[in-house]
Amino acid sequence: MKFSCLRSDLQSAISNVSRAVSTKSTIPALEGVLIKAYGEELNISGYNLEIGITTDVEATIQEQGEVVISAKLFFDIVRNLPEEILTVETDDRLVIYISCGAADYKITGMSSVEYPDLPSFEQTDGITLPSKALREMIRQTVYAVSENTSKPIYTGSLYEIENSVLTIVAIDGYRMAIRRENVSSDSQTSFIVPGKTQLEILKLLGDDEEPVEIIIGQRHITFQVNHYRVISRLIEGIFIDYKTTVPADAKTEVVINVKRLMNSVERMSLMNSDRMPSPVRCKFTGDEIRFSCASAVGSASDTISVPIVGDKVEIGFNNRYMLDALKNVDTDEVKLELNGPVSPIVIKPVQGDNFLALVVPMRLANEI
Repeated sequence: MKFSCLRSDLQSAISNVSRAVSTKSTIPALEGVLIKAYGEELNISGYNLEIGITTDVEATIQEQGEVVISAKLFFDIVRNLPEEILTVETDDRLVIYISCGAADYKITGMSSVEYPDLPSFEQTDGITLPSKALREMIRQTVYAVSENTSKPIYTGSLYEIENSVLTIVAIDGYRMAIRRENVSSDSQTSFIVPGKTQLEILKLLGDDEEPVEIIIGQRHITFQVNHYRVISRLIEGIFIDYKTTVPADAKTEVVINVKRLMNSVERMSLMNSDRMPSPVRCKFTGDEIRFSCASAVGSASDTISVPIVGDKVEIGFNNRYMLDALKNVDTDEVKLELNGPVSPIVIKPVQGDNFLALVVPMRLANEI
């Protein structure tokens, strides 16, 4: 194998593909990237048996072939090369020669035979939507994906296509996030995408209208983002009926500025710790919200003047869960809906229903 290409193109490709490379594996080849040189393009792939990322890079190919190269070492070499055009060549013993300007490297490669095949599957469905829309949908929900592997179904997000609307739902038992977007699709389907896969896709998505194609299979899914293809297994199982977990009505409603609310919660957070979380106590009464938090290090209080519609209520919540929800809304104001001290807090837009966040309350010390 022998090829020449732009250093910047190769560096970018290796950097993105390497996120699907195993850092420690019983299969040494999985710690490398697979490079295939055929036709007029290089195909570069990373795969850790759960998620694969592959892309093509323009190149001048003098000799066809394929080889596996240590991902970390190859990236470090490429990003430190002195000039823009580099040449890579391998011999029959899988020794790899990298030259660029006056710099030369000789490293050991591995046979592509040792590299597992990326999954191939038959397409059962698919949708296309703008990159910016998918990026916002994932950003506003992935924070609520569970990290508890004892219930694998909730380590992913539910993707539901129904009535030309794509809904993404994430839930971890303490909070829930829902995001909806209109799509051009007559499909009626649902599937569960791992949270780790979504985080990798999020890094590839841009703030533009470039179309992203989602190819759905029985057990796998592919996201085609720009020049990258992200292939992932789907999580099998039955997701909770999320529609029944959202309270049907509200006894108390508040429309509030997101930044003001975040600032008050963050002030209370100074008295808290992740190791021993104390609830932020919230009293909704009259025309103000009174915040307080007491822990082993001290106590704090704050007040926001805001009109409150409905019943008085006192409720406690985890400061981090509330802040995660507020950081990921895309409006200046939100509506808070409460239905008593033990019912979840609902965070939604003042108008419309494109997102919804739900935070389960914490019991307060004086509750019986």
